[in-house]
Amino acid sequence: MLQFEDFVVGESACTHSIAVSQEDLVAFASRYDAQDFHVDPQAAKTSFVGSLIGSGWQSCSLLMRLIAEDFLLDSTGMGAPGIDEVKWLKPVFPGDRLSARRTILETKASRSRPEMGLVRFRFELLNQRDEPVLEQTNWIMFGRKGSSITPQPGGDWLAHGPRYERPTHESPLMEPAEGPTPTPFFEELEIGSRHELGSFVFTPEEIVAFARSFDPQPFHMDEAAARDSLFGSLAASGWHTASVWMATMVLHRKRQLAATPGRPARLGPSPGFKNLRWSRPVLAGDRITYFSEVADKRESASRPQWGLFFHHNTGINQRGEEVFSFDGCVFIERKPG
Repeated sequence: MLQFEDFVVGESACTHSIAVSQEDLVAFASRYDAQDFHVDPQAAKTSFVGSLIGSGWQSCSLLMRLIAEDFLLDSTGMGAPGIDEVKWLKPVFPGDRLSARRTILETKASRSRPEMGLVRFRFELLNQRDEPVLEQTNWIMFGRKGSSITPQPGGDWLAHGPRYERPTHESPLMEPAEGPTPTPFFEELEIGSRHELGSFVFTPEEIVAFARSFDPQPFHMDEAAARDSLFGSLAASGWHTASVWMATMVLHRKRQLAATPGRPARLGPSPGFKNLRWSRPVLAGDRITYFSEVADKRESASRPQWGLFFHHNTGINQRGEEVFSFDGCVFIERKPG
């Protein structure tokens, strides 16, 4: 059982590998990131990559699964407050084998909670050629030796493999009341413009379905175990909260496309995101409404037909409390001519 004091700055370790098939990539994307280049092999041939690739949010979720298997389930882990930065470095293709490498960057004892310490990691998701496809830095909270915090309870948490299987009763993505606006090209983006993307109710079935594949920690899997955890009741994985943001963004994008006369602006890849914060737990029964605001934009020196726009994103629960936020960026097509 790993506790805070067992993590030594500079140490590095690798996990085993898992294979991802085209069916695995499509199963996740069809629920959370249903863009053509993630779900339709034929349509993906005309995309910026030229073939079907995995969702970046699935890459984050698969990294979480590998971390859980590797050490979190045998630790006093208490969750993560957020993610400092994620860089999506290379696409994940059908047939890739993925493993994870963790390096300990920093440790510090909590001043406000002496029974707890924090460990800052750099995680890398590697393909079968040992090439990093994703790099992530974040803190994880752990109980300290001699404290009253107990290790995560035992159970068959890894009985389900890392392929997403949708629950029997699905929570629908709910559209916002406001009507869609046409899809802008780079030049037409208005800094400060904010849109509601949609909302979603995190039912116990949805929470467990996601967690059993990607974040099989007891407080995401079992109500009794969750009652004894930091959360106090069944809580959604932070990566589930983030993946639903992506699902509402795709819903918003499709509504925009339907409202756009003529040829709409295309979106390109995202290089990653920063400052992801899970400021409050998302508990079973919570309804989260997602918003996105254009924070900035700039021309691309390397891709003159494209620009980059930066967006600040939030999730708000039914009590008006912010539970989730991050800063992202994505390539968007410039206006022809």
